[in-house]
Amino acid sequence: MSLFGLMTQGGLVSQGVALLLLAMSVASWVVIVWKAWLLQRATGDVARSTAAFWQAASLEQAHQRVAAFDREQLVLQLMVAATNLPQGATLASQGDRSQQLTRVLRDALHAGLNRLQFGQVLLATVGSTAPFVGLLGTVWGIYHALVGMAGAGQITIDKVSGPVGEALIMTAAGLAVAIPAVLAYNVFGRAIGRIEADLEGFARDLRELFSHLRQNGSP
Repeated sequence: MSLFGLMTQGGLVSQGVALLLLAMSVASWVVIVWKAWLLQRATGDVARSTAAFWQAASLEQAHQRVAAFDREQLVLQLMVAATNLPQGATLASQGDRSQQLTRVLRDALHAGLNRLQFGQVLLATVGSTAPFVGLLGTVWGIYHALVGMAGAGQITIDKVSGPVGEALIMTAAGLAVAIPAVLAYNVFGRAIGRIEADLEGFARDLRELFSHLRQNGSP
């Protein structure tokens, strides 16, 4: 019997477990495909954008070059934050300019990383819970199989092996859902870590550059 057969012929619990595993699988694969595309694009864009920034002759030219490369605006939002410090009579505009730069760059960096991290919680949740969801379906299926065989009278190994083997499909389904999610979570985590390191390094360099420009009277 297949997983579809268990859904159509099993009880409400078995059907609910099977539908939950199906939903978890679809959701995780949608996130996996989307994040693979996003992180591949972001990795290349960040490298090209930072290189274009440092090769520019002025801040205006750097802004134009980075805007052409940075499709996810991970680098561009750091530049915008550094060039638009808080104004007016607010607490955000008080204090040393270096501290203001640190704060706005940190906020911009966190905003970009939050976009890159989106979906990681889902993958971690699916990877950690799907095996137990499948095990729940297996235990429930074995219980119902044994109850049915007990009511039928004589129990033989042939009568036991079939229903029990069918119930074990739920465990296999849970592992099939969890393993891709766990692998993707680990791979994406490493990719996000590399991008984060590049952005943090650029943010520190950007802070030093703008602090130097302001000390020398440049905008």
